[in-house]
Amino acid sequence: MKYAIVIPDGCADEPQEALGGRTPLQAARTPHMDALARTGCVGRSNNVPASLTPASDVATLSLFGYDPLECYTGRAPLEAAARGIRLGPKDWAIRCNLVTIEDGVMRDFTAGHISSEEARELIGALSEALGRKGLEFYPGVGYRNLLIWRSDDGGPFQAETKTQPPHDIPDQPIDRHLPRGPGADLLVDLMQRSQAVLAEHPVNQTRRHSGKRTATQVWLWGLGQAPRLESFASRYGPSGVIITGVDLVRGVGALLGWKVLDVPGVTDYLDNDYAAQGRAAVEALRKADLVCVHVEAPDEASHEGRLDAKIAALEAIDEHIVGPLSEAMPSFGDWRILVSPDHPTPVRTRAHAHGFVPWLVSGSGVSIGGFRGYDEQEAAASNHCFDPGWRLMARFLNRAVSFSGNDES
Repeated sequence: MKYAIVIPDGCADEPQEALGGRTPLQAARTPHMDALARTGCVGRSNNVPASLTPASDVATLSLFGYDPLECYTGRAPLEAAARGIRLGPKDWAIRCNLVTIEDGVMRDFTAGHISSEEARELIGALSEALGRKGLEFYPGVGYRNLLIWRSDDGGPFQAETKTQPPHDIPDQPIDRHLPRGPGADLLVDLMQRSQAVLAEHPVNQTRRHSGKRTATQVWLWGLGQAPRLESFASRYGPSGVIITGVDLVRGVGALLGWKVLDVPGVTDYLDNDYAAQGRAAVEALRKADLVCVHVEAPDEASHEGRLDAKIAALEAIDEHIVGPLSEAMPSFGDWRILVSPDHPTPVRTRAHAHGFVPWLVSGSGVSIGGFRGYDEQEAAASNHCFDPGWRLMARFLNRAVSFSGNDES
Protein backbone atom coordinates (compact mmCIF):
# COMPACT_ATOMS: atom_id res chain seq x y z
CA MET A 1 0.00 0.00 0.00
CA LYS A 2 1.23 3.48 -0.90
CA TYR A 3 0.05 6.52 1.03
CA ALA A 4 0.11 10.24 0.28
CA ILE A 5 -0.73 13.12 2.60
CA VAL A 6 -1.24 16.61 1.17
CA ILE A 7 -1.44 19.51 3.64
CA PRO A 8 -2.69 22.84 2.24
CA ASP A 9 -1.70 24.74 5.38
CA GLY A 10 -4.43 26.94 6.85
CA CYS A 11 -6.78 26.48 3.90
CA ALA A 12 -9.92 26.07 6.06
CA ASP A 13 -11.81 29.37 6.15
CA GLU A 14 -15.16 31.14 6.52
CA PRO A 15 -17.76 32.11 3.91
CA GLN A 16 -16.73 35.36 2.23
CA GLU A 17 -19.12 38.09 1.17
CA ALA A 18 -16.75 38.96 -1.66
CA LEU A 19 -17.10 35.38 -2.91
CA GLY A 20 -20.89 35.29 -2.77
CA GLY A 21 -20.92 33.46 0.54
CA ARG A 22 -18.42 30.83 -0.52
CA THR A 23 -15.16 29.95 1.22
CA PRO A 24 -11.85 30.20 -0.69
CA LEU A 25 -11.85 26.41 -0.98
CA GLN A 26 -15.33 26.47 -2.52
CA ALA A 27 -14.40 29.32 -4.86
CA ALA A 28 -11.17 27.72 -6.04
CA ARG A 29 -11.20 25.47 -9.10
CA THR A 30 -10.08 22.11 -7.65
CA PRO A 31 -11.23 19.37 -10.03
CA HIS A 32 -8.79 16.75 -8.75
CA MET A 33 -9.71 17.16 -5.07
CA ASP A 34 -13.38 17.17 -5.97
CA ALA A 35 -13.00 13.98 -8.04
CA LEU A 36 -11.26 12.26 -5.13
CA ALA A 37 -14.04 13.40 -2.78
CA ARG A 38 -16.71 11.96 -5.09
CA THR A 39 -14.98 8.57 -5.11
CA GLY A 40 -14.09 8.59 -1.43
CA CYS A 41 -14.97 10.05 1.92
CA VAL A 42 -15.13 13.62 3.27
CA GLY A 43 -15.27 14.58 6.93
CA ARG A 44 -13.86 16.91 9.53
CA SER A 45 -11.35 16.77 12.37
CA ASN A 46 -10.37 18.96 15.28
CA ASN A 47 -6.58 19.05 15.43
CA VAL A 48 -6.00 21.61 18.18
CA PRO A 49 -7.18 20.99 21.76
CA ALA A 50 -8.90 23.99 23.33
CA SER A 51 -6.14 24.31 25.93
CA LEU A 52 -3.38 24.80 23.33
CA THR A 53 -2.62 27.65 20.93
CA PRO A 54 -4.02 27.01 17.42
CA ALA A 55 -0.72 26.82 15.59
CA SER A 56 0.89 24.57 13.01
CA ASP A 57 3.14 22.84 15.53
CA VAL A 58 0.25 21.48 17.59
CA ALA A 59 -2.00 20.87 14.58
CA THR A 60 0.68 19.07 12.54
CA LEU A 61 1.48 16.67 15.36
CA SER A 62 -2.22 15.90 15.62
CA LEU A 63 -2.63 15.46 11.87
CA PHE A 64 0.27 12.99 11.88
CA GLY A 65 -1.42 10.91 14.57
CA TYR A 66 0.22 12.11 17.79
CA ASP A 67 -1.76 13.45 20.75
CA PRO A 68 -0.34 16.96 21.31
CA LEU A 69 -1.56 16.92 24.91
CA GLU A 70 0.93 14.10 25.52
CA CYS A 71 3.91 15.01 23.33
CA TYR A 72 3.90 18.74 22.57
CA THR A 73 6.67 20.73 24.27
CA GLY A 74 6.82 23.88 22.11
CA ARG A 75 7.32 25.06 18.55
CA ALA A 76 10.97 26.07 18.59
CA PRO A 77 12.32 22.62 19.60
CA LEU A 78 10.70 21.16 16.48
CA GLU A 79 12.50 23.69 14.30
CA ALA A 80 15.75 23.04 16.12
CA ALA A 81 15.40 19.39 15.13
CA ALA A 82 14.98 20.42 11.50
CA ARG A 83 18.26 22.30 11.60
CA GLY A 84 20.17 19.58 13.40
CA ILE A 85 20.59 21.67 16.55
CA ARG A 86 20.97 19.31 19.48
CA LEU A 87 19.18 20.21 22.70
CA GLY A 88 20.31 18.99 26.08
CA PRO A 89 17.64 17.74 28.50
CA LYS A 90 17.55 21.11 30.31
CA ASP A 91 18.02 23.42 27.29
CA TRP A 92 15.30 25.65 25.83
CA ALA A 93 14.76 26.52 22.18
CA ILE A 94 13.00 29.83 21.44
CA ARG A 95 11.69 31.20 18.15
CA CYS A 96 13.43 34.46 17.29
CA ASN A 97 11.41 36.27 14.62
CA LEU A 98 12.64 39.43 12.94
CA VAL A 99 9.61 41.72 12.94
CA THR A 100 8.54 45.26 12.14
CA ILE A 101 6.97 47.12 15.06
CA GLU A 102 5.94 50.74 14.60
CA ASP A 103 4.49 52.91 17.36
CA GLY A 104 4.01 49.84 19.52
CA VAL A 105 2.00 47.99 16.85
CA MET A 106 2.90 44.70 15.09
CA ARG A 107 3.00 45.99 11.52
CA ASP A 108 4.73 43.02 9.88
CA PHE A 109 5.64 39.70 11.49
CA THR A 110 7.94 38.94 8.52
CA ALA A 111 9.88 42.24 8.53
CA GLY A 112 8.86 42.77 4.92
CA HIS A 113 9.65 39.13 4.06
CA ILE A 114 13.29 39.79 4.77
CA SER A 115 15.63 37.47 2.89
CA SER A 116 17.64 34.71 4.53
CA GLU A 117 20.87 36.44 3.56
CA GLU A 118 19.79 39.69 5.20
CA ALA A 119 18.52 37.87 8.25
CA ARG A 120 21.81 36.03 8.61
CA GLU A 121 23.66 39.35 8.89
CA LEU A 122 21.20 40.73 11.43
CA ILE A 123 21.23 37.58 13.56
CA GLY A 124 25.03 37.67 13.44
CA ALA A 125 24.99 41.24 14.79
CA LEU A 126 22.58 40.21 17.55
CA SER A 127 24.78 37.27 18.45
CA GLU A 128 27.83 39.53 18.72
CA ALA A 129 26.02 42.17 20.79
CA LEU A 130 23.72 40.06 22.97
CA GLY A 131 25.07 36.54 22.83
CA ARG A 132 26.98 35.07 25.71
CA LYS A 133 27.85 31.69 27.14
CA GLY A 134 24.67 29.67 27.18
CA LEU A 135 22.80 32.04 24.85
CA GLU A 136 23.12 31.13 21.16
CA PHE A 137 21.50 32.79 18.12
CA TYR A 138 20.94 30.67 15.00
CA PRO A 139 19.89 32.13 11.62
CA GLY A 140 17.19 30.27 9.76
CA VAL A 141 14.91 30.88 6.77
CA GLY A 142 14.03 34.55 6.27
CA TYR A 143 12.47 36.07 9.34
CA ARG A 144 12.31 32.70 11.13
CA ASN A 145 15.31 32.25 13.41
CA LEU A 146 16.16 30.56 16.70
CA LEU A 147 17.59 31.39 20.11
CA ILE A 148 18.93 28.52 22.24
CA TRP A 149 19.14 28.95 26.01
CA ARG A 150 21.62 26.39 27.33
CA SER A 151 21.13 25.33 30.92
CA ASP A 152 22.22 22.69 33.41
CA ASP A 153 19.31 23.25 35.76
CA GLY A 154 16.35 24.04 33.51
CA GLY A 155 16.95 27.78 33.37
CA PRO A 156 14.44 30.49 34.25
CA PHE A 157 11.56 29.17 32.15
CA GLN A 158 8.78 26.75 32.96
CA ALA A 159 5.81 25.22 31.20
CA GLU A 160 3.78 28.15 32.55
CA THR A 161 5.87 30.66 30.56
CA LYS A 162 3.49 31.98 27.91
CA THR A 163 4.33 33.70 24.64
CA GLN A 164 2.29 34.91 21.68
CA PRO A 165 2.94 34.09 17.99
CA PRO A 166 3.52 37.40 16.17
CA HIS A 167 1.52 36.25 13.15
CA ASP A 168 -1.58 36.08 15.36
CA ILE A 169 -1.47 39.77 16.30
CA PRO A 170 -1.29 41.62 12.94
CA ASP A 171 -1.73 45.39 13.28
CA GLN A 172 -2.39 45.05 17.00
CA PRO A 173 -0.64 46.78 19.92
CA ILE A 174 2.05 44.50 21.29
CA ASP A 175 1.85 45.52 24.94
CA ARG A 176 -1.02 43.09 25.58
CA HIS A 177 0.85 40.21 23.95
CA LEU A 178 4.32 40.30 25.52
CA PRO A 179 5.73 37.17 27.19
CA ARG A 180 4.44 36.46 30.68
CA GLY A 181 5.17 34.01 33.44
CA PRO A 182 8.48 32.59 34.71
CA GLY A 183 11.46 34.10 32.85
CA ALA A 184 9.28 36.43 30.78
CA ASP A 185 11.21 39.48 31.99
CA LEU A 186 14.38 38.07 30.43
CA LEU A 187 12.68 37.55 27.08
CA VAL A 188 11.19 41.04 27.08
CA ASP A 189 14.58 42.51 27.99
CA LEU A 190 16.26 40.77 25.04
CA MET A 191 13.50 41.94 22.70
CA GLN A 192 13.95 45.54 23.84
CA ARG A 193 17.76 45.43 23.68
CA SER A 194 17.60 44.08 20.12
CA GLN A 195 16.06 47.37 18.95
CA ALA A 196 19.29 49.33 19.41
CA VAL A 197 21.36 46.64 17.70
CA LEU A 198 19.16 46.59 14.60
CA ALA A 199 18.19 50.25 14.31
CA GLU A 200 21.06 51.45 12.13
CA HIS A 201 22.45 48.17 10.89
CA PRO A 202 23.57 48.42 7.22
CA VAL A 203 20.98 45.82 6.19
CA ASN A 204 18.18 47.94 7.61
CA GLN A 205 19.64 51.11 6.15
CA THR A 206 19.65 49.56 2.69
CA ARG A 207 16.11 48.31 3.09
CA ARG A 208 14.94 51.69 4.34
CA HIS A 209 16.49 53.48 1.36
CA SER A 210 14.80 50.97 -0.96
CA GLY A 211 11.40 51.67 0.56
CA LYS A 212 11.22 48.27 2.26
CA ARG A 213 10.16 47.54 5.80
CA THR A 214 12.99 47.08 8.28
CA ALA A 215 13.54 44.54 11.03
CA THR A 216 13.02 46.75 14.06
CA GLN A 217 13.54 44.05 16.70
CA VAL A 218 13.23 40.36 17.47
CA TRP A 219 10.08 38.74 18.83
CA LEU A 220 10.70 35.76 21.13
CA TRP A 221 8.06 33.05 21.38
CA GLY A 222 7.27 29.34 20.99
CA LEU A 223 9.81 28.22 23.56
CA GLY A 224 10.11 24.63 24.68
CA GLN A 225 12.42 21.77 25.55
CA ALA A 226 13.41 18.74 23.51
CA PRO A 227 10.42 16.54 22.66
CA ARG A 228 10.45 12.76 22.72
CA LEU A 229 8.40 11.20 19.93
CA GLU A 230 7.96 7.56 19.04
CA SER A 231 8.96 7.06 15.42
CA PHE A 232 6.16 6.95 12.89
CA ALA A 233 7.31 3.56 11.60
CA SER A 234 7.22 2.10 15.11
CA ARG A 235 3.77 3.49 15.82
CA TYR A 236 2.08 3.04 12.43
CA GLY A 237 4.32 0.95 10.16
CA PRO A 238 5.00 2.87 6.93
CA SER A 239 8.30 4.60 6.22
CA GLY A 240 7.87 8.24 5.31
CA VAL A 241 9.24 11.09 3.20
CA ILE A 242 8.29 14.74 3.70
CA ILE A 243 8.55 17.66 1.27
CA THR A 244 8.07 21.16 2.69
CA GLY A 245 9.69 24.57 2.74
CA VAL A 246 8.92 25.16 6.43
CA ASP A 247 11.48 24.32 9.12
CA LEU A 248 8.80 23.56 11.67
CA VAL A 249 7.23 20.84 9.53
CA ARG A 250 10.65 19.55 8.48
CA GLY A 251 11.49 19.24 12.16
CA VAL A 252 8.36 17.25 12.94
CA GLY A 253 9.11 14.94 10.03
CA ALA A 254 12.71 14.46 11.17
CA LEU A 255 11.61 13.64 14.72
CA LEU A 256 9.19 11.05 13.33
CA GLY A 257 12.02 9.39 11.45
CA TRP A 258 10.91 10.50 7.99
CA LYS A 259 13.37 11.42 5.29
CA VAL A 260 13.30 15.15 4.61
CA LEU A 261 13.66 15.94 0.90
CA ASP A 262 15.20 19.22 -0.23
CA VAL A 263 13.55 20.20 -3.51
CA PRO A 264 14.81 23.31 -5.36
CA GLY A 265 12.05 25.88 -5.69
CA VAL A 266 10.00 24.67 -2.71
CA THR A 267 9.54 27.65 -0.39
CA ASP A 268 7.54 28.80 2.61
CA TYR A 269 5.69 31.49 0.66
CA LEU A 270 3.47 32.22 -2.35
CA ASP A 271 6.38 31.80 -4.76
CA ASN A 272 6.47 28.06 -4.11
CA ASP A 273 7.24 25.80 -7.08
CA TYR A 274 4.17 23.57 -6.84
CA ALA A 275 5.05 21.55 -9.94
CA ALA A 276 8.49 20.67 -8.56
CA GLN A 277 6.88 19.60 -5.31
CA GLY A 278 4.39 17.40 -7.14
CA ARG A 279 7.06 15.75 -9.29
CA ALA A 280 9.22 15.06 -6.25
CA ALA A 281 6.29 13.52 -4.39
CA VAL A 282 5.48 11.09 -7.21
CA GLU A 283 9.15 10.11 -7.54
CA ALA A 284 9.50 9.60 -3.77
CA LEU A 285 6.67 7.05 -3.78
CA ARG A 286 8.74 4.74 -5.97
CA LYS A 287 10.77 3.85 -2.86
CA ALA A 288 8.89 5.14 0.19
CA ASP A 289 5.66 3.77 1.65
CA LEU A 290 4.33 7.25 2.38
CA VAL A 291 4.97 10.76 1.13
CA CYS A 292 3.75 13.92 2.84
CA VAL A 293 3.56 17.19 0.89
CA HIS A 294 3.10 20.32 2.99
CA VAL A 295 2.37 23.67 1.30
CA GLU A 296 2.55 26.87 3.34
CA ALA A 297 1.15 29.24 0.71
CA PRO A 298 -2.58 29.21 1.67
CA ASP A 299 -1.66 30.07 5.24
CA GLU A 300 0.62 32.92 4.17
CA ALA A 301 -2.11 34.32 1.92
CA SER A 302 -4.50 34.33 4.87
CA HIS A 303 -1.97 36.11 7.06
CA GLU A 304 -1.79 38.81 4.40
CA GLY A 305 -5.57 38.99 4.07
CA ARG A 306 -5.42 38.11 0.35
CA LEU A 307 -8.36 36.10 -0.93
CA ASP A 308 -7.01 36.08 -4.47
CA ALA A 309 -3.68 34.63 -3.42
CA LYS A 310 -5.33 31.98 -1.25
CA ILE A 311 -7.55 30.82 -4.09
CA ALA A 312 -4.61 30.78 -6.50
CA ALA A 313 -2.55 28.70 -4.06
CA LEU A 314 -5.36 26.15 -3.64
CA GLU A 315 -5.76 25.85 -7.40
CA ALA A 316 -2.02 25.34 -7.84
CA ILE A 317 -1.97 22.64 -5.15
CA ASP A 318 -4.83 20.86 -6.91
CA GLU A 319 -3.30 21.09 -10.38
CA HIS A 320 0.36 20.43 -9.65
CA ILE A 321 0.33 18.22 -6.54
CA VAL A 322 -3.00 16.46 -5.99
CA GLY A 323 -3.52 15.88 -9.71
CA PRO A 324 -0.17 14.17 -10.42
CA LEU A 325 -0.41 12.10 -7.24
CA SER A 326 -3.93 10.86 -7.91
CA GLU A 327 -2.93 9.97 -11.48
CA ALA A 328 0.27 8.16 -10.54
CA MET A 329 -0.65 6.33 -7.34
CA PRO A 330 -2.84 3.56 -8.83
CA SER A 331 0.18 2.43 -10.86
CA PHE A 332 1.93 1.47 -7.61
CA GLY A 333 -0.85 -0.94 -6.59
CA ASP A 334 -3.08 -0.34 -3.56
CA TRP A 335 -3.08 3.30 -2.49
CA ARG A 336 -4.73 5.93 -0.33
CA ILE A 337 -4.51 9.71 -0.29
CA LEU A 338 -5.42 12.12 2.50
CA VAL A 339 -5.89 15.84 1.88
CA SER A 340 -6.31 17.99 4.96
CA PRO A 341 -5.21 21.35 6.33
CA ASP A 342 -3.78 21.47 9.81
CA HIS A 343 -5.90 24.31 11.23
CA PRO A 344 -8.18 27.10 9.98
CA THR A 345 -6.65 30.47 9.10
CA PRO A 346 -9.48 32.88 8.26
CA VAL A 347 -8.63 35.68 5.86
CA ARG A 348 -10.85 37.95 7.95
CA THR A 349 -8.72 37.70 11.10
CA ARG A 350 -5.40 36.93 9.36
CA ALA A 351 -4.63 34.60 12.27
CA HIS A 352 -4.77 30.90 13.11
CA ALA A 353 -7.95 29.70 14.77
CA HIS A 354 -9.36 26.77 16.70
CA GLY A 355 -11.99 24.70 14.96
CA PHE A 356 -12.65 21.82 12.62
CA VAL A 357 -10.93 21.39 9.28
CA PRO A 358 -12.23 19.43 6.27
CA TRP A 359 -10.44 16.30 5.11
CA LEU A 360 -10.86 13.90 2.23
CA VAL A 361 -9.65 10.31 1.96
CA SER A 362 -9.78 8.34 -1.28
CA GLY A 363 -8.24 5.20 -2.73
CA SER A 364 -8.17 1.47 -2.04
CA GLY A 365 -10.74 0.25 0.46
CA VAL A 366 -12.40 3.65 0.83
CA SER A 367 -16.19 3.56 0.58
CA ILE A 368 -17.87 6.03 -1.76
CA GLY A 369 -19.85 8.36 0.46
CA GLY A 370 -21.89 10.32 -2.08
CA PHE A 371 -20.05 13.60 -1.58
CA ARG A 372 -20.22 16.29 -4.26
CA GLY A 373 -16.76 17.71 -3.69
CA TYR A 374 -14.19 18.78 -1.13
CA ASP A 375 -14.92 21.85 0.97
CA GLU A 376 -15.96 23.01 4.45
CA GLN A 377 -19.68 22.75 3.73
CA GLU A 378 -19.49 19.12 2.58
CA ALA A 379 -17.36 18.28 5.62
CA ALA A 380 -19.76 20.00 8.03
CA ALA A 381 -22.70 18.04 6.61
CA SER A 382 -20.82 14.74 6.92
CA ASN A 383 -21.34 12.34 9.80
CA HIS A 384 -17.65 11.50 9.69
CA CYS A 385 -15.76 13.30 12.42
CA PHE A 386 -12.54 12.81 14.36
CA ASP A 387 -12.38 14.74 17.61
CA PRO A 388 -9.64 14.62 18.76
CA GLY A 389 -8.14 14.81 15.30
CA TRP A 390 -5.05 12.70 16.01
CA ARG A 391 -7.22 9.58 15.73
CA LEU A 392 -7.70 10.08 11.99
CA MET A 393 -4.23 8.83 11.05
CA ALA A 394 -4.71 5.31 12.43
CA ARG A 395 -7.92 4.92 10.43
CA PHE A 396 -6.31 6.31 7.27
CA LEU A 397 -3.42 3.84 7.47
CA ASN A 398 -5.44 0.76 8.45
CA ARG A 399 -5.43 -1.25 5.25
CA ALA A 400 -7.24 -4.14 6.96
CA VAL A 401 -10.33 -2.03 7.57
CA SER A 402 -12.49 -0.46 4.88
CA PHE A 403 -12.25 3.28 5.40
CA SER A 404 -15.73 4.62 5.91
CA GLY A 405 -14.77 7.51 8.16
CA ASN A 406 -17.10 6.33 10.90
CA ASP A 407 -17.65 8.91 13.62
CA GLU A 408 -14.77 8.76 16.10
CA SER A 409 -15.79 11.74 18.24
